[in-house]
Amino acid sequence: MVIASLLAAGLLAAAGPQPLPDTLRTASLDSVVRAQCPAYTQVRVAAILFAGNATTRDKILRAELDFREGDTLTVETLAKRLEKNRLRVFNLQLFHTVGVQTVCRDGALTVLFGVQERWYTFPVPIFSLADRNIRAWLDRADRWQRVDYGVHVVRYNFRGRNELLRGNLQLGFNQKYEVFFENPGTARRPGLALGGSVTRSRALDYRTVNDRLLTYRSVSGFALRRAYATVGLRWRNTVQRRTALDLALYQERVADSVQIGNPDYFRSGSSRQYLDLRLTRIINQRNTFSYPLTGRYLQVTVAQRFYARASSPAFTTIFVQAARYWALPRNFYYNAGFTSQARIAGRSLPYADTRALGYATLVRGYDRYVVDGVRYLVVQQGLSYPLLATRRLRVGVTDNPKFNSLPLAIYLNTFVDAGYVGAQNVPPANRFPNRLLGSAGVGLHLVSYYDRVVTLEYARTLAGEGGFYLRTEFPI
Repeated sequence: MVIASLLAAGLLAAAGPQPLPDTLRTASLDSVVRAQCPAYTQVRVAAILFAGNATTRDKILRAELDFREGDTLTVETLAKRLEKNRLRVFNLQLFHTVGVQTVCRDGALTVLFGVQERWYTFPVPIFSLADRNIRAWLDRADRWQRVDYGVHVVRYNFRGRNELLRGNLQLGFNQKYEVFFENPGTARRPGLALGGSVTRSRALDYRTVNDRLLTYRSVSGFALRRAYATVGLRWRNTVQRRTALDLALYQERVADSVQIGNPDYFRSGSSRQYLDLRLTRIINQRNTFSYPLTGRYLQVTVAQRFYARASSPAFTTIFVQAARYWALPRNFYYNAGFTSQARIAGRSLPYADTRALGYATLVRGYDRYVVDGVRYLVVQQGLSYPLLATRRLRVGVTDNPKFNSLPLAIYLNTFVDAGYVGAQNVPPANRFPNRLLGSAGVGLHLVSYYDRVVTLEYARTLAGEGGFYLRTEFPI
């Protein structure tokens, strides 16, 4: 009866409103553990229980833990070990909160994880900009015609197995019809990924002049048609260590006017077919994945592309991204990282295969520009201070615990970025290839509902330009 009461109290403490776990600098349970196990230096795990996971299956959560029932644990290090495992469960990004409580009796330890599940099905209306970022969209004269609309349906935690099912029906400037399924797998059994997509775009950026993209817009029809099908395997030791192997078949066709405007766009006519083989390894030991404050991250990807036509050279892509995060005195946090990519081919690559900075990776402050090349390196560092520690604000619209509270944290951030793109045969009008790029700035970072991060930053570049930029993800 005593044990049952303690477990119930632990569940209420775990699932009730509280500061989000990613903002805790320390989470010492030593006093609790020692009080419950006063006469023991080691304890045996008698039971591992989960509460609050109405959808998520227990075996998915057990797979994230580094201990099992029957294991012997050291009391001295138990608090840190429980906190590490709590963060593993939290970083599945399936729950609003995750708490852990223990009960010790006669050297036998019962561990209870209490979770509060998120809402997993999202039919989201699509209203997006058909450009690389907001700044690039604002620079377009026909910006209001460059809008996509439709519906994007995502089912997270499909079947309670942490699977992802995604569908897209996108109309407007760019049309996309897509379906994708992913099972992340476990340490004992690999998962499967399957997907396919058909895309049609009315405009295509076909050349870079003055470090900006020139766009061809088709009067009738589409400037680009692309279709692909992919299949892959997933190996997942834990949420912190993942491996993916993907094979994808692509078919692309551009309007004849694109090939006339830039004969080097494909270098093999107006269409091409190719096969991508990609291997990715991720080690993610950050305290939280949406807005990390401590820990480390490493991603290494090696990809090989094979073309159906010999006129386009096969090439190898090596991509590396690494970052480290530290907690400093006086509630400051420092992070530093780099992103690097190199494409290795026997001869020069066509224009469509030389994208470098200004797309998924950039030096902040150069948002309106793109830099083409076959290799690049970007180094970023930042210093953050919480202006508002994470709190859960009550929202009185509904009684549903998945929606009736709004998490919010605000960080003040200063940063310095540097980057370099290596390129050959650079047009004289392009300034930034083979040149050091750099910027510094300050910003406000808002962390809120369902891991959403919004940043408002001011950056000043080595080129003497400055501006405000709005982003929707953590920069490093």
